[in-house]
Amino acid sequence: MANTIMIGAMAGAAMLLTGSAEAPIGAQVQVALQKRLPKTKVDAIDCSKVDGLCEVVAGANLFYVDKSARYLVIGRVYDMETRQDLTAAKLLALNPDMLVGGAAKANATPDAPEAGAARAGARVTTQPAVARTLDVTRLSSKGAIVWGSGTQTVTVFSDFHCGYCRALSQALETMNVRVIERPISVLGSREIADQVLCARDRHAAVRAAYAQNPVPAGAKCDTSGLDENEAFAKAHGINGTPVIVRSDGAVIEGFKPKAQLVEWLKGAKS
Repeated sequence: MANTIMIGAMAGAAMLLTGSAEAPIGAQVQVALQKRLPKTKVDAIDCSKVDGLCEVVAGANLFYVDKSARYLVIGRVYDMETRQDLTAAKLLALNPDMLVGGAAKANATPDAPEAGAARAGARVTTQPAVARTLDVTRLSSKGAIVWGSGTQTVTVFSDFHCGYCRALSQALETMNVRVIERPISVLGSREIADQVLCARDRHAAVRAAYAQNPVPAGAKCDTSGLDENEAFAKAHGINGTPVIVRSDGAVIEGFKPKAQLVEWLKGAKS
């Protein structure tokens, strides 16, 4: 009887030790992320799935960091032994109705050749938190990166670390449209946004940033407009990217293939 009690006590102690050893890892990562990504609201951290990596859910975004939160990984994680896409499994668990940021079904169509680029990032489509219409006309030009030309204009709230933003940018490049890009830092891209805003050739800088190439250095400039973008996004529930605003204020969230964008733009009210 005594032996049974002792074994039970030891097992209970072992469980407590295991739990206490695991808990601080997530807590330490949380603290480090708050320092490195102060404007990103982290909803969940799981360091138990992949050795050396912690899975982070932040609003409508899913990414990974090492346990020191020094290195941030954007993309997909595959278990080669079980042949399982761990990122897709998590996205599906977060939102059973959609897979891979609501773009998977659209990306599967033959009309979306730019879909491959979108898969470089992971975005979760949650229930719409952003208003169906937004008035962006009062935002100052200081935080706007304008490129492209055409009779139609779209405003895009984007993050240079977002794979779907990169795919959207590539789609818009092929369209007759003027783009007002307003970067926000959902995935810790503020430093890159500063560089792009201050670049001599902003359009070239946008391309370099999305290609993960060095952004050509420019002179220091006023980047307070990016703070205005961040404040607007926070005030209007924009916690994931991309968010696209039409000239009449209509809003759509997430990556959309070119054909769908063209039809959506046709619906703009003059």
